[in-house]
Amino acid sequence: MLRNLISYLDSVKSRDPAPRSRAEILLYPGVWSLAFHRVAHRLYRARLYFLARAVNHFSRFLTGNDIHPGAKIGKRFFIDHGFTVIGETAEIGDDVTLYQNVTLGGTDPANGIAGKRHPTLGNGVIVGSGAQVLGPIRVGARARVGANAVVTKDVTEGATMVGIPARPMLVDVTAYQRDFMPYGTPCTDCFDPEKQKLELLQCEVEQLQKRLAELMAERQGDDGDLRLFKEHGRA
Repeated sequence: MLRNLISYLDSVKSRDPAPRSRAEILLYPGVWSLAFHRVAHRLYRARLYFLARAVNHFSRFLTGNDIHPGAKIGKRFFIDHGFTVIGETAEIGDDVTLYQNVTLGGTDPANGIAGKRHPTLGNGVIVGSGAQVLGPIRVGARARVGANAVVTKDVTEGATMVGIPARPMLVDVTAYQRDFMPYGTPCTDCFDPEKQKLELLQCEVEQLQKRLAELMAERQGDDGDLRLFKEHGRA
């Protein structure tokens, strides 16, 4: 058990350079959230729903994270900071990282798989702060969800999703296969379809402004010619 705890703390340290020691990581709310959830989940599986909920509410009060007792969570799960919501039928693989204000939310029970309302996250997934992953969708292994993205459709393995609604970015394979990508978003210059659309719109605006300036100049020239014609006519 001690060996597993040390391994877990080391995995957190590899994803967060801030702590100076393992003991400091023990104070993290995300670590406490996971510990409480392990207890609540055992109670939930034993059909002791009230006790499971009681542990869940105490954990939410203490840590700010709301993890339903029914959620299935794999090994070395880490919530960096807090204020995260994880629904009842969510399934989370190994080595998954969630940042603050992430929601693994549900949809209408009549949609999708019967009884499955929340997403499934594969191994090594990173979800950036403020992101919303909604519905009974699957986020493939090693996928990254950028900050504030809203994901409502399945995500392929290794993809990097950004935007509302979330769309995949074309990132070099070497970028998303690194050991860790903070906040699920690459910090290097890479092709972004949304950014390209913005650049094209900016070019169109510049061309329209240039054309408008030419028309204004032509109009001023015509007004000057008309004024000269009137002055010569009076003479």
